[in-house]
Amino acid sequence: MIALARPMQSTLDSIDPDKPVLIAGPTASGKSALALAIAESQGGIILNADAIQVFSDWRVLTARPSLEDEAQALHALYGHVAGSFAYSVGHWLRDLEPFLSGPQRPIIVGGTGLYFTALTEGLADIPPTPDDIRQTSNQIWQSQGLAALIKDLDDTTRARIDLRNPARVCRAWEVWRATGKQITQWQDETPPPRLPLETCQNFVFDAPKDWLTPRIEGRFHKMVAQGALEEARQNAPDWSPDLPSAKAIGAAELVAHVRGTLSLEEACARATILTRQFAKRQRTWFRARMSHWTSISGPEVSGW
Repeated sequence: MIALARPMQSTLDSIDPDKPVLIAGPTASGKSALALAIAESQGGIILNADAIQVFSDWRVLTARPSLEDEAQALHALYGHVAGSFAYSVGHWLRDLEPFLSGPQRPIIVGGTGLYFTALTEGLADIPPTPDDIRQTSNQIWQSQGLAALIKDLDDTTRARIDLRNPARVCRAWEVWRATGKQITQWQDETPPPRLPLETCQNFVFDAPKDWLTPRIEGRFHKMVAQGALEEARQNAPDWSPDLPSAKAIGAAELVAHVRGTLSLEEACARATILTRQFAKRQRTWFRARMSHWTSISGPEVSGW
């Protein structure tokens, strides 16, 4: 059984066993341990909401649940996608759908905030962007700056998106160029959310930097010892930075070590830095978009 500190045990005791549970949080914060504790004590199926843990080729490196965890509770949507498949939030929602009306209460846990917002706020059904349009937007941005893209957006879109964020501006321009409609028009036509927030019990982990950083540093070395390096050896012959699963933090570094271009010490150091940076972005996103969720503290969960 997962050991919980007293405040967390109190939270667990207050959870309605009949309502869906959503648990979001940065990497290494302990959210999976809480999900497992809920499933063990109340039943339910643990469903993945992490965009990297869906891929089959990096189990240890992406911190997917262990075989022991999977033996203790039902798990789904982990490692069910080939690493070469461009898996989107739309794919995830479709894969999740059968479990929302299934016999087991869903316990949805992960670190991909967009998955949670799409689930609880709805997802605009925007057609895929052709590669040539994506390449054109990137070329314009690189050669002329964001202003050249922003001028083609309408006033509503300019007011709604972060005009200093290249990804947001390029995405808005690409949608307009590909569909003839501004991205805000698509967003305003978004269908109702599949699982409105008020129907769920929602938690977001607050993971203080001074507590999370040592966990991140220790966890990567533990991953290497538990099989991540062997995964890199298995993946190295066909590995490419263009693969969707190549976004797994540490994959490029461990593959470089296997290929003889980076020492293991340097690979671990670089991957740890990248993980800390990623966790910072996650914390910022959750605080901005999930401030109305129930906040719980990572240090309240122990026993990993």
